[in-house]
Amino acid sequence: MDGTIPNGTEQNGVKHGRYSMLEETENTLETLIQLAKDQIPQECRRLITSVTFDTANTGSPYFPCPFKETEAVAALKAVEAGIAASIANLIEGERDRRLCVNLERASAFVFSAYLSTIAGMNKGNKRVTTILKDTDLLQAQSILYRRLSANLYETKNPGEYFHLHGSLEATTALNMIGLEGHRPDMTDYRECVDLIESHVKQYTAEELEAMNAKHRQAGVTALKWEDFKNTPHGRTLLQEPPWRVATLESSSPPAPFPGSLTAAPKRQVLAGIRVLELCRVIAGPAMGRGLAEYGADVIKVTSPHLSDVPFFQVDGNLGKHTTDLDLRKPEDRKVFEELLQSADVVLDGYRPGSLKRLGYSPRQIVELTKHRNRGIVYVAEDCFGHVGEWAGRPGWQQIADCVTGLAWLQGEFMGLNEPVVPPFPMSDYGTGCMGTIAALTGLYKRAKYGGSYHGTTSLCQYDIYLLQLGIYPEDELRELRQMHDPEFFELRHSDSVDEVGKRALKSMRRTHPELFEDRHLHEGFSRAFKAPIKFVRPVVDIGGTWNGFLRNSRPNGYDAPTWEGWEMDEDMLTA
Repeated sequence: MDGTIPNGTEQNGVKHGRYSMLEETENTLETLIQLAKDQIPQECRRLITSVTFDTANTGSPYFPCPFKETEAVAALKAVEAGIAASIANLIEGERDRRLCVNLERASAFVFSAYLSTIAGMNKGNKRVTTILKDTDLLQAQSILYRRLSANLYETKNPGEYFHLHGSLEATTALNMIGLEGHRPDMTDYRECVDLIESHVKQYTAEELEAMNAKHRQAGVTALKWEDFKNTPHGRTLLQEPPWRVATLESSSPPAPFPGSLTAAPKRQVLAGIRVLELCRVIAGPAMGRGLAEYGADVIKVTSPHLSDVPFFQVDGNLGKHTTDLDLRKPEDRKVFEELLQSADVVLDGYRPGSLKRLGYSPRQIVELTKHRNRGIVYVAEDCFGHVGEWAGRPGWQQIADCVTGLAWLQGEFMGLNEPVVPPFPMSDYGTGCMGTIAALTGLYKRAKYGGSYHGTTSLCQYDIYLLQLGIYPEDELRELRQMHDPEFFELRHSDSVDEVGKRALKSMRRTHPELFEDRHLHEGFSRAFKAPIKFVRPVVDIGGTWNGFLRNSRPNGYDAPTWEGWEMDEDMLTA
């Protein structure tokens, strides 16, 4: 479908030029293939370049931001589709396959946590907590004052901004700037923002960075893109592809895929593949979610003493089993290592070095499994990347968006001389998609050549890829400003990600209702949550296979730690 719109076409009272989302996505895929360098197996490229894109878009881009998010993620999904189709060909022999990526669903994917509902309630519904498992152990999410410890504030120097980030703990970051960890009297949004900003303003960004390092916090100075590119870390990451897959060992023989595309209940590419996911929040679980969508058995392993965001589990745990194991305890380590013996993939979404200290780094995992004479794929995502001066520094989506320059460009697009964190966790989902690609690549190489593989990617690498695509032309930016709600453009640097997302969502429902149509969503009943869950349908369609989840979502820690006796939910099979 040609997404080009004729000159003079009007949508929501705004005249459009000749922007074509379809054409721009095709160009983006070409750029991505170049940026990925040798990380895409040469023999997979033919299938990747054969991917077609489907869209109903005959107007402007979807998001009230200047970045080519739809195009960027759709191109990643095309690479994902091409490698998955190459795996299908390994399993059943070469055949012609139609590969298609839907641009509306690619767009919905990057804010799917905001589209998901449980018992008809979305993320913003205050009553939804009555259904969710309370994994916000330190109330860093549920108490507004503590939640705003993760926010963007102006520093002592006018025009200089620092993203404080209390992570899932909050108290350390608040104490660092001279505030109490708990303030029951602070319940008003604006009063909380003003109080915290008044304390951040007592320090320069340089002073905050020093305190941040001392207390091992995830905060960061908001840089402009040009400034980030000139940092030593920026220069290092600019030389890196968006993801990397390296060989860990090459002595293991080829490991054919265990499944068959003719096996019941559906023809899934990763049927029989086993994945241990050690991740939380969004980007890491999005990697496992992607592999579950292709049919892998994914066990999300979380520790009962570590917090996770309750609502994100609704979307992030689709298709998986979830179990709690404390890997500091000998009895739980024994269970984990038993699961590991038949695992094909390990996903690591924790702070760099965390799993190494527990004895589960990539090379330690290879050593633990070497006797089975079958390689393993280990994929790690983090904030800053695995090379460079800031490798190992903690962070989250907002941190990457601030340090790479996205926040400043978002603010400038909104007519401001200050940064604003872009709407939705789009960098999280984009990074999750790159991690899925790395895992698929490692599995493909293991099957064809043998060996074990280590995949790496990061939030900053996704943002760099996005920024290398450039922002929309000025004519298109002007139309986006005219089209979206004036209320959105009243946001300022210190407005929270929740407030930014809420206003963006409201505006997009009006400007692009096609994104929210039922045909892009599927609803099934979750026995674990005891409620219906609605979620975004798969983005990718691969001829001769089926993408989708065999089981509905569940909260963390719901299942026994075993590969045996997994259930299947019949009402998921039409997704």
